[in-house]
Amino acid sequence: MPISPSSSAQAAREGVAGRLRDLRKDAGLTVVELAAGCGWHHAKTSRIENARTPPSPTDIRRWCAVCGVPECAEDLVAASLNAETLYTEWSRRVRLGLRHLQSSYIQLFRATRLFRVYSPTLVPGLLQTEGYARALLSSNARLLDVPDDADQAAAARLERSQIIHEQGRRFVLLMEEGSLYYQLGDQDAMAAQLGYLLTAGALPSVSLGVIPRANPERALWAPEVFHIYDDALVSVELLSAQVNVTQPSEIALYLKAFEQLRGMAVYGADARTLIVRAIDALR
Repeated sequence: MPISPSSSAQAAREGVAGRLRDLRKDAGLTVVELAAGCGWHHAKTSRIENARTPPSPTDIRRWCAVCGVPECAEDLVAASLNAETLYTEWSRRVRLGLRHLQSSYIQLFRATRLFRVYSPTLVPGLLQTEGYARALLSSNARLLDVPDDADQAAAARLERSQIIHEQGRRFVLLMEEGSLYYQLGDQDAMAAQLGYLLTAGALPSVSLGVIPRANPERALWAPEVFHIYDDALVSVELLSAQVNVTQPSEIALYLKAFEQLRGMAVYGADARTLIVRAIDALR
């Protein structure tokens, strides 16, 4: 039976604990000797190795230094941070409302210089119009059974998205052609959304790619929605939760996948042709 997403965080914690325990044993150290070298009580070593207490970055660096493998520290630090922020249910993220969820990303957006987004079924959030975003967020509220503050949430999303007009940032946004046809809101709202793609795709800071449905040389299947913030964080959106990936080796895999997807997309006039075709299909 596969591990459920809700247990993946604990599995990740246990993975970090197991790697730390292996380093201690490979170094020939007892629990007491490791603790003495790190300057803490041996009970803390046991709690860390049994995944009952998550180690801090400083704990991990001391542990690796005492074991004689300081070069292992940074990957383990990243793995530990990833375990603690790996899985957050949407029901928890939206407990203060959908508008608050939109605003919670502002600090991350401000700290990011290169945004890379892949969306298989929706217009990327950074390019959503108010009517489209309102319809999407309202449906999310119904699914999650939370109060519907979609009007305020859509306005907050648009305010947050104004970052695409600021200098010093780049946005590489990929969407599947099929997402141009999944209608959210009424026909006028969808037409406005598609029309905005023609405008936003021409912005100097934006590279908008559309992956055609008819692609006999497709190199990669359509994965889940994911956002890459610089090279430091990948945020993956599932139906029930948000998964944050911080381990360098996993980020590298998403970067590789993104480049493969980017190579299958069309841009400029070819992308506009696909968008105009979707607009015509609304009539």
